[in-house]
Amino acid sequence: MPSTIPAPPGRRDRRRERHEATKREILDTAWSMVRADGLAALSLRALAHAVDMEPQSLYTYFASKNALYDRMFADGNHELAMRFAAADIPDEARGALRAVARVFTEFAVQDQARYQLMFLRTVPGFQPSPESYAIAVEVLDGVRMILHRAGLHDEAEFDLWTAVIAGLAGQQLANEPGGDRYLRLIDEAVTMFADHLFGPGRAHDPAAPDQQPAPDS
Repeated sequence: MPSTIPAPPGRRDRRRERHEATKREILDTAWSMVRADGLAALSLRALAHAVDMEPQSLYTYFASKNALYDRMFADGNHELAMRFAAADIPDEARGALRAVARVFTEFAVQDQARYQLMFLRTVPGFQPSPESYAIAVEVLDGVRMILHRAGLHDEAEFDLWTAVIAGLAGQQLANEPGGDRYLRLIDEAVTMFADHLFGPGRAHDPAAPDQQPAPDS
């Protein structure tokens, strides 16, 4: 029976390091396979063969296919979180909307399998674990804060925004994967949305300087 005694303080846990490195290799190989053949075609037996491992040994790293999908779901959301953290998001509202739209759509269209797993519920019966889903919620909450500062204050505005941006990403993936036909429309779509949000009779545009009525001459 393998020892469960933790490594002494200050000493590297080489067993754990090897275990995590192998999990990372399995995960990277799984991504390569689903990018080539699609999410539904993923086979744990084929994956084990690809990493030179017996199928039963693979189960010591991922107990089921859904456990692997769960780790991939978390992996994708970690990457999206890093993209937003590294992005230069202007304080000016319309610029912030453009930046958020570009980060998300460029992330989405780079990897169709990842997009399907994270946003389209493509895998029958798969539900992310609470731990993995919490990462997605954290990403969404961060985006909500940015959009709130940009002037989106109610749920309907947020729903419309996500429909517009996800629509661009979905159209790009469906009609011209690898191209930029719909990516070229990001700025125009953001302008249209911002004009709707900040137009006459709507909320004051936080991007614009205060406008005072001109005095009568």
